[in-house]
Amino acid sequence: MLIPIERWENIVLSDAEKERYNRQIMLFGEEGQKKLKAAKVGVIGVGGLGTNIAQQLVFAGVGNILLIDKDPIERSNLNRQVLYTEEDIGKMKIDVAVEKLRKANPFIKITGKKVIVDDSNVDSIIKDLDLVIDGLDNWETRMIINFACVRNKKPFIHAGIEGLYGQLLVVIPRKTPCLYCIFGAKKNVQQKPFPVLGVTPAIMANLQVMEALKLITGFGKPALNKLIIYDGYYETFSEIDVKPNENCPVCRRL
Repeated sequence: MLIPIERWENIVLSDAEKERYNRQIMLFGEEGQKKLKAAKVGVIGVGGLGTNIAQQLVFAGVGNILLIDKDPIERSNLNRQVLYTEEDIGKMKIDVAVEKLRKANPFIKITGKKVIVDDSNVDSIIKDLDLVIDGLDNWETRMIINFACVRNKKPFIHAGIEGLYGQLLVVIPRKTPCLYCIFGAKKNVQQKPFPVLGVTPAIMANLQVMEALKLITGFGKPALNKLIIYDGYYETFSEIDVKPNENCPVCRRL
């Protein structure tokens, strides 16, 4: 287990929870489920990636979920942002997501914040989290969060998508490359709005949650020191071995 969650020893699962999570308890036992219930996970961005991420975290029984987003729901979101419907257009994503997810699983705690993440607030946002998951669509904010996660020794699971393309990187500070090691001072160069097929963020978000569950429970082998590339056009997955950049100004100087 790469995320030490000592709180799990004081966690109790009700009979209803044991029944609800029975199929996954068969994999990692009640101890693993208690670790999930004790975990505190933040999802930054509740769009195409983030709605799928949040939904799967809720279904798995992650006990404390923080959602961050600042945008209202638009009709053009509806091909990929699975928590929203036509009736939600114009409402704030956070409000709708929190309401629907609470109904999906009454055994967990979901909190939403309508803020823009920047250098002034990122440390306070992530300070109590065990894990941060990237649901963003811009590199400036990703790099702010990457730096903060490295600085605060918080695991960070990145995914990015465009069209039928997706990429995944698991960042464990001091153990794996950070986002800056691989991409440097990457700026937003993609067009906005950028093209995306709704299946793409769903696939990448599910991979992110798979990695999150492995890190929390200790079950399975996390995808460390590799950049995973998904090409939906040809339906292929590729792995690129990566290593920390000794001259990285983010993770090598801390």
